[in-house]
Amino acid sequence: MLKKSAILFIIVLSFTSTAYAAPTTESLQLSIDLVWVMVAAFLVFFMHAGFAMVESGFTRAKNSLNILMKNFITISAAAILFFIVGYGIMFGTSAGSFIGSDGFMLSGVEDIGFFIFQAMFVATCATIISGAVAERMKLGSYVLIVIAMTAVIYPVVGHWIWQGDGWLTALGFSDFAGSTVVHLTGAVGALTVVLFLGPRIGKYSGKKVNVIPGHNIPIGALGVFILWLGWFGFNGGSTLAADPSLVPMVIGTTVLSTSGALLASALYTKIRFKRVDASLSLNGVLGGLVGITAGCAEISLGGSIIVGLISGVLLVEGIRFLDTKLKIDDPVGAITVHGICGIWGTLAVGLFSTSSGLFYGNGITQLGIQAIGVIAVIAWTMITVGAFTFIISRVSPIRVSEEEEISGLDFAEHGSNAYELKETLLTNETTPVEGKLALADRLNNLSAATEKKLS
Repeated sequence: MLKKSAILFIIVLSFTSTAYAAPTTESLQLSIDLVWVMVAAFLVFFMHAGFAMVESGFTRAKNSLNILMKNFITISAAAILFFIVGYGIMFGTSAGSFIGSDGFMLSGVEDIGFFIFQAMFVATCATIISGAVAERMKLGSYVLIVIAMTAVIYPVVGHWIWQGDGWLTALGFSDFAGSTVVHLTGAVGALTVVLFLGPRIGKYSGKKVNVIPGHNIPIGALGVFILWLGWFGFNGGSTLAADPSLVPMVIGTTVLSTSGALLASALYTKIRFKRVDASLSLNGVLGGLVGITAGCAEISLGGSIIVGLISGVLLVEGIRFLDTKLKIDDPVGAITVHGICGIWGTLAVGLFSTSSGLFYGNGITQLGIQAIGVIAVIAWTMITVGAFTFIISRVSPIRVSEEEEISGLDFAEHGSNAYELKETLLTNETTPVEGKLALADRLNNLSAATEKKLS
């Protein structure tokens, strides 16, 4: 019996050994690359928590729920729209080097991991608009803008630069992780919509600029830390492979540029305003991140510090210029962070790239190409977003009423309050402010009315 069992065991083992295929070096490398890109995608997804915290912390408490809902809707709508149409426009077979013509609903697409990673990017571009239009835009109008940005406007820019056959790629335009593709596109879209909206009530009194402080700067600071962490995936994952030489270099330039930008913003506000301004310094971190994103793979570690230092100063002066000179009300500084620093980061490639930059003896050709790309993206985004916003504003106002803006968008759009518990404890009341009913009150009233009808 024992002998038969041993023979049977050997037979089974032989079949098992035959079925097992040892992993090859190539398959292991593909698996490692996939894991790295997926981890990077998770980090970029987590950046949306950072955006939500920055936007809500830097604005007033009465609009916190509205900002949170906008961020959740943005990433959800962007993922679905990018799947249906955006990915095909961005990475499909090029039609005239301008737009993709296939790959819609991922038809014929095998690399789903690449789609997931890119879907996180398209949501990042769209959510830039959320902060700039905070506290006065209707939720429905904002969602329509997100649809246009994620389905068409952003994917076209991405096709020009990242698809491989786009016309800017053919020129030699370089944007490794998206200073222009993601950040400048989002910022120009935000600027365009803000020009239609106008400033918040009370922001400007004649020539005087009134400060409307955020309600929770610590929450905003937490958001900045989350974004800083997520950006390691944003830039590092753009390698699309776990390259042992390139990934550490990309993350190194990212952290050094950001550190330089924070120090520059803090020091510059001390010199400029006699105080280290916390909110501007925190935005300086984001400015440094945006500034190095285009050239994080081709700028040296030392060069990245210089890029960051300049980004920090540009951030402070950019916000001040838009706020006081142009009277453009951007509650969180998104237009400066992603727009002005995005332009600088893109042009910095033409100056600091070790392979094509002016400061490395390669002439001004790359700088000129970078400038052409910046101008083209600004023109495309402003024209398309402007036309779309004009159309929807003619159908229905895109801005909430004065009464709704004063009372806060939390109640106007969602019928609730982010800090209801706090207000209830302080006022010892169960009825929400101004007699408006929160969700629980409405449900209770509905239940009472139902019981009354049944009786």
